[in-house]
Amino acid sequence: MFSISGKTEARIVAWKARNGINILRICLGIIFIWFGVLKFFPGMSSAEEIAGRTILRLTFGWVKPSTSMPILAIWECIIGLGLITKAWLRLTLILLYMQMAGTFLPLIFFPHETFHHSVLVPTLLGQYIIKNFVLISGGILIGATLKGGKLINKPLLEEKAVKLEKRFGRIRRLVKLETA
Repeated sequence: MFSISGKTEARIVAWKARNGINILRICLGIIFIWFGVLKFFPGMSSAEEIAGRTILRLTFGWVKPSTSMPILAIWECIIGLGLITKAWLRLTLILLYMQMAGTFLPLIFFPHETFHHSVLVPTLLGQYIIKNFVLISGGILIGATLKGGKLINKPLLEEKAVKLEKRFGRIRRLVKLETA
């Protein structure tokens, strides 16, 4: 039906490898800013009510939703700005991971609201929370590039990298055995 030449496909893959991480980083940043800004306006965020109750329970009733929502909004906007600008990216990713860990707490604190009959049947709220695995995965992928990691778009180079990883893995295991 639809086919493209090998050369065109190679160019497309090379473009994705060059630009994919930056696109992911900027898109995640936009999502965090968008959802963060909504929390500044009471009643605008779909997650506001459950987030407020989760933080209230997590702080044993000390931090009320009227206080926690602006803090959470600022937190999410900082994550978004950090992702978009790449400023303090390591700290930004730590904030992202911490915030994402908090988003899973309603699954534990309020299972009757996040699942229908079993953990295999999430409610719409449960699905909204579970999709955060994708955001975490994006953060992990971005984090893999902090020290210069790149996507490899050359098959021969990829094969060589895999062989080197195996070789150095064996060497590390041998060194551990000798020192033990």
